[in-house]
Amino acid sequence: MLRFALALALCLSILSMAGPALAADPAPVTIHLAGDSTMAEKLPEKRPETGWGEYLEAQFKPGAVIVDNRAKNGRSTRTFIEEGRWQALLDATRAGDVVLIQFGHNDQSVEKKDRYTPPADYARNLARFVADVRARQATPVLLTPVARRRFDEGGKVLDSHGEYPGLVRALAAREQVALIDMERRSAAVLQEAGVEGSKRLFLWVPAGANPNYPDGVEDNTHFSPAGAERMAREFAFALRESGLPAAQLLGNP
Repeated sequence: MLRFALALALCLSILSMAGPALAADPAPVTIHLAGDSTMAEKLPEKRPETGWGEYLEAQFKPGAVIVDNRAKNGRSTRTFIEEGRWQALLDATRAGDVVLIQFGHNDQSVEKKDRYTPPADYARNLARFVADVRARQATPVLLTPVARRRFDEGGKVLDSHGEYPGLVRALAAREQVALIDMERRSAAVLQEAGVEGSKRLFLWVPAGANPNYPDGVEDNTHFSPAGAERMAREFAFALRESGLPAAQLLGNP
């Protein structure tokens, strides 16, 4: 009887010590995504088109983050605000969350009046995003837009966003906001892959290969699953180098 009592007391003592350690397991960090089609989750009728945000959670340790992907095809900073999407994201943001902000593809599309945002307005909208997130005691992270698949005759990746990425970099420096330069990183990936090799990273589908694109498609803006996964890994590489607390949650490279 005495032995049983001693054994029971030992077990209770061990459990009492383990309890606080188990309770101290951190809750997952929510990462909200504000952006356009290059980041967004796709509808079934758009597959195999894939946004790189769809592969973001896989870059982190299991259970470490929750990804709230609010990026949408065709959105610019202006339309993201006008449609109430930015306010909805803010309403879901809590202290300690992280908000990734990546726009530019549609903002700089001057020929598309439904989404075009002049450079000065683009910069103001991004500054508003940063201020709004900080007011929620959350962490804003600015991202330059990913590169399009465009090469010159010599096989060099061409710029496709004009002054817009520079505005993101300038704002990040001025307001001391974390910056992930996805334009430069993605352009380096395309340069390494080359004119032909880079096709597999984008939505290039031959005729008859997919019912969503019976006539085929050669899209140099939107990613294939392979391209989206590579861009998510590029983001993770950059985050690891950034010094942000969220980098500690990343899985193995």
